[in-house]
Amino acid sequence: MATKKKRAKRRPSHKQRKPAPANRRAVASAKRKAPALSARRASVRAQPLIAVRDVISASRWYRSLLAGDNLEQGSDHDDVYDRIYCDGRLVLQLHSWDDEQHPNLTGASAHVPGHGVLIWFEVSDFDAAVERARGLEAEILEEPHVNPSAQHREIWLRDSDGYMVVLASPDGEAT
Repeated sequence: MATKKKRAKRRPSHKQRKPAPANRRAVASAKRKAPALSARRASVRAQPLIAVRDVISASRWYRSLLAGDNLEQGSDHDDVYDRIYCDGRLVLQLHSWDDEQHPNLTGASAHVPGHGVLIWFEVSDFDAAVERARGLEAEILEEPHVNPSAQHREIWLRDSDGYMVVLASPDGEAT
C-alpha cells in the first residue's frame, strides 16, 4: 500500500501576502467594541433656549422676525416660557431670567447675555426676512452681504436682550 504524503499548504511569499494592520490587537479590540448599527439612524434636532428679560415681548419679536407660526396656546406660564415654531418645527425656546431657579438661568445682572453665542437661522426667503427685521427696527450689526465661504447671504442683528441673531439664505444661494 502506498502511503500518501500529506501536502503542506504553501504560505504565500511576502510579496503575495496582504499587509497586516499596524496594530492587530487595536483593530480586533475596536471590532469587539464597535456598536451594532441599528436599523434606524438616530435623529438630532437642536432646540436652543435663551434667557430673556420679557418673554412675551421677545416672543412677539422672534415670531415676527422669523414669520413664526401663530399657535394660540395661551397659558398662565406665557410670561415665563414660550416656544417659537416655524412650519410646525420648534426653532427657539424663550425663558425668563431668574424664574423657577433653573441652573444657568439665574443671575441675569451678573452675565453678558449671549457672549460667544450666535443665534443663527437659515431662512428660505432672505429678502422677506430682511424686510421684517427692518420693520421691527432691529439693531443691524452687519447689513445684508454675501458670505463667500458658504455662498449665501447674511444679515447680523442684535435683539433687545443683547443676543446676536444671524439670518442667512440657504448655502450656495448666492452663487
